[in-house]
Amino acid sequence: MNNSFVSPDSVGCSAERLARIKPFMQSYIDCHGFSGLTTLLARRGGVVHCEHVGFQDRDRKTPLSDDTIFRIYSMTKPIISAALMTLYEEGRFQLTDSVSKYISAFRKTKVLHGTLSAGKEVDLVRPVTVRDLLTHTAGLTYNFLEDSPVSELYRSANLMSDPGRPLESMINELARIPLAYQPGTTWHYSMATDVIAHLIEVLSGQPLQDFLQQRLFSPLGMNSTGFSVSPAEHHRIATMYGHPDITTSTFSTIIGAWKSGFNEQIDVETTYPAANSHSFARGGHGLFSTARDYLRFAQMLLNRGTLDGVRILSPRIVDFMHLNHLQETLLPFGIGGIMRSGYGFGLGSRVLLNVAESALPGSIGEYGWAGAAKTYFWVDPKEELIGILMAQYMVSFDTPERDFQLLAYQALE
Repeated sequence: MNNSFVSPDSVGCSAERLARIKPFMQSYIDCHGFSGLTTLLARRGGVVHCEHVGFQDRDRKTPLSDDTIFRIYSMTKPIISAALMTLYEEGRFQLTDSVSKYISAFRKTKVLHGTLSAGKEVDLVRPVTVRDLLTHTAGLTYNFLEDSPVSELYRSANLMSDPGRPLESMINELARIPLAYQPGTTWHYSMATDVIAHLIEVLSGQPLQDFLQQRLFSPLGMNSTGFSVSPAEHHRIATMYGHPDITTSTFSTIIGAWKSGFNEQIDVETTYPAANSHSFARGGHGLFSTARDYLRFAQMLLNRGTLDGVRILSPRIVDFMHLNHLQETLLPFGIGGIMRSGYGFGLGSRVLLNVAESALPGSIGEYGWAGAAKTYFWVDPKEELIGILMAQYMVSFDTPERDFQLLAYQALE
């Protein structure tokens, strides 16, 4: 795959219907406060749509381009999960292994029962496993969520807001804080993928950045993806707008800003630095990428582990990753009260189980994920379709990604 355009009708798409996408995305610039949006669709290995509306930097009127670099926040997670699975297929660990087998700090981890002031820390009913990390059932949480008092401990420890802290140090601090839930009892979005990132370092004996470069980025030709951007390329980074920084704010603070009409340029350099710092490497967020680079990662997954003659994962492992690994009692899952009806969760990504319940056209087995600044992707193996949306709007409650997905499927023939 060379990321080149193909005629839409050659891969079963309607050019006339694809033309509906750009004006609809423009409405998010005109009416919803977005600075810019990039949308990309590929089918059967060829790009059928790649368009930009709005600006890379609204204040300077810098246009978006194919070379624009985005902070992809939680779209880092599928990459980290895939990287771990390259070690899984080498027999380096089992999904049922206890995390404490590899990261000793988790040997003393407890669970908070009750409130911070009146509760107590109790023993785990069972150890946290590697599968728990991949499926967000480890009992961990996030600083911005407020449904457990443990999140307050995360905020006090500055787990997400200090990019200068090495990954190992951050994970050791995380393990010291009690879990919010007993392992395996609840699907709860969390810093589990950050633990996975450090697990990769332990298992491979390499810094995370080096491992990703060697196993994924270099073989896949993802030349603009990494945890930093060289000074000569900083002009390519899209400016962040929207609501307060999710790494230092709570959901209620962000919702309050949204209700007040807040939509400003947000300086995230102090929490998500572009400057080349070897200490800043995370699993749950932290990567910079372009739409074209992320397409190469997604196409590798759609191809069941290979791209341009280079095999990253085996077909059976890619298939295994994108099965639903959640028990029925844990469904539907949601983040901050926003439920993902119709979806299960695999090893690092959501997985579509019931098309009707999702309230969007699609196919059983479709998978993907999103990021806090309105980045989004999906892979539909049945339709051989990949969709990628990139923006830099911090925690928008508008849903251009859903409109984009609808418009993509209505263009299929």
